[in-house]
Amino acid sequence: MNEQRAAGLKARRRARECLVQALYQHQLTGHDAGELRRQFAEREPFARADQLYFDTVLAAVLAARAALNAEIDRFASRGEEQLDPVARAILWIGLHELSERPDVPERVAINEAVELAKRFGPTDSHRFVNALLDRARLARTR
Repeated sequence: MNEQRAAGLKARRRARECLVQALYQHQLTGHDAGELRRQFAEREPFARADQLYFDTVLAAVLAARAALNAEIDRFASRGEEQLDPVARAILWIGLHELSERPDVPERVAINEAVELAKRFGPTDSHRFVNALLDRARLARTR
């Protein structure tokens, strides 16, 4: 893999990390995409993130929250309302990438979500995230 591609992948991973935090914050505060973007632009890690990806996914996820929550309900063994805000944010990103981002391979979307859950989520949430996103992926291929 060339250095430019590797740097791009790291920048996208940083964008996902910022997205988890922004979507968590949105759930707690109700801040809109513009306010969240402004706040994250002031943080050092954001300077190294894929900012266009952050902006695009943040706006899309916030616009599609109800549909994403319905998908979580469809594929989860427990209701969406029982999820903690971090796991919900990670699932929103993963489901969005699976359905709306053809530039992100399905396995990459799932793997990135699992890694986010390991880093930011509650204990063992990565198993739940993996199972739910895999069920969503399989449902799309039928």
